[in-house]
Amino acid sequence: MMTDIEIAQSVTPKHILEIAKAAGVDEKYVELYGRSKAKLDLSLITDNADKPDGKLVLVTAITPTPAGEGKTTTTIGLADGMKRIGKKVAVALREPSLGPVFGIKGGAAGGGWAQVIPMEDINLHFTGDFHAIGAANNLLAAMLDNHIYQGNTLGIDPRRITWKRCVDMNDRQLRFVTDGLGGRVNGVPREDGYDITVASEIMAVLCLSNSLSDLKARLARIIVGYTYDEKPVTAGDLKAEGAMTALLKDAIKPNLVQTLEGTPAFVHGGPFANIAHGCNSVIATKAAMKMADYAITEAGFGADLGAEKFLDIKCRAAGLTPSAVVIVATVRALKMHGGLAKTELATENLEALERGIPNLLRHVSNIKNVYKLPSVVAVNRFPTDTDKEIDCIIEKCKALGVNVVLSTVWAEGGKGGEALAREVVRLCEEEKGEFTYSYELDLTIEEKIEKITRKIYGGKGVVITPQAKKQIASITSLGLDMLPICVAKTQYSFSDDPTKLGAPEDFDITIKSVKVSAGAGFIVVLTGDIMTMPGLPKSPAAERIDVDENGKIVGLF
Repeated sequence: MMTDIEIAQSVTPKHILEIAKAAGVDEKYVELYGRSKAKLDLSLITDNADKPDGKLVLVTAITPTPAGEGKTTTTIGLADGMKRIGKKVAVALREPSLGPVFGIKGGAAGGGWAQVIPMEDINLHFTGDFHAIGAANNLLAAMLDNHIYQGNTLGIDPRRITWKRCVDMNDRQLRFVTDGLGGRVNGVPREDGYDITVASEIMAVLCLSNSLSDLKARLARIIVGYTYDEKPVTAGDLKAEGAMTALLKDAIKPNLVQTLEGTPAFVHGGPFANIAHGCNSVIATKAAMKMADYAITEAGFGADLGAEKFLDIKCRAAGLTPSAVVIVATVRALKMHGGLAKTELATENLEALERGIPNLLRHVSNIKNVYKLPSVVAVNRFPTDTDKEIDCIIEKCKALGVNVVLSTVWAEGGKGGEALAREVVRLCEEEKGEFTYSYELDLTIEEKIEKITRKIYGGKGVVITPQAKKQIASITSLGLDMLPICVAKTQYSFSDDPTKLGAPEDFDITIKSVKVSAGAGFIVVLTGDIMTMPGLPKSPAAERIDVDENGKIVGLF
């Protein structure tokens, strides 16, 4: 059996100008990065402002397990399936982070015969976007510490600095550091730390910006710390936004690549789906909608995290309305939610499946009844799945009025996504949703958290620690309480306890701390110890990645 990278390397990419032409993108907008990837000038969107938008389709999933769901693979295969049935389609995806690439996960550009290429480039340096984001992040950190060293006219309290440096690598050694050591000329000693680049607020800022001017304005609003008299200090106060924007002027342009079957793919941005909103850039999504009749995109982790933030944060900020939602599930993952160990998943077990199916049904119900959007369940079928297990899922979903379509895109590419493509087209053209958010912005912070907890997670209530209450009061006093909520919690459960699988009930969500991402434009609510700088596993993927004497990369997933 061929590995993902072997499959990707077996296909010769079309010249990116050919892909651009097929997408209706004039060559004048294309900035080549070699033969198989390009950036697109932002004027592409403004010059096509009068052109009607294509239908937006969101692909999300059940609560993830180690068994895998194949959300990105399904997204790509669906787009290729739509192309095969004669639709003008584009896909909009996130860029992979080097941290997971060299850590546990390996490559992140789809899988099997549903991938975006050039797979090696996309997974590694690509067009340099993440490097630019890291440079802008660290410039702000340098200017902040330099301001304190040079006299601290703003009165910044070194004990209340909230801005961290970042690097796009899993490196637990950098989580907590003490810097500025070595005497007066080498800075002011203080406790510090690093985040992984995808957790930087600048990543979220770039992905929610509509233009260069919007980007600069958002960067200026970033809060980096507080003064001795409790007042926030922003990047604008440090006069950093202009130089930061200069570093990001190319990174904000969406990237154009292709799927294995030559479908245009806009791959741009990649914020964490737990600490941030977990979606590709607004600009890439809008570009895909302008250049295609159907734009297929995805959001990170399960629907309780990725889809909730896509709908309540990204769609609200960008004025987007999805026409349909695809909820990806696997029999294997549902059996894990039913209590089976990973080693037992290849054997038919209807009892475990029935215990796990409520997880899928809650996600389906949320999309249908909370957000009021048309949806379909895509079962990413594995060879070990039995007909009885598939029939069980179909029966349970039909009771909610939701269709189930089998997807075999990993093994068959677009051909295995044709049935799903036809159902998605039917949903877009025949069923009209009444898109609503899960909460309104004029509620208090506490009320918005409670709405998400009850309506999306299925919890009974919210417990707010004294520290979090103080932080909420501070954010409210700054007049920032009208921002949307970005809940940072485990991706492995509807609750804040990763061991509670399936569809737990009668639980409380505990809010440990609350902070404002004023540049991104949302309030981050932390339910536990969310890791913003992961570490490498005992046997990292990096140990299996290599380059042969001809420069060909091997072992990348």
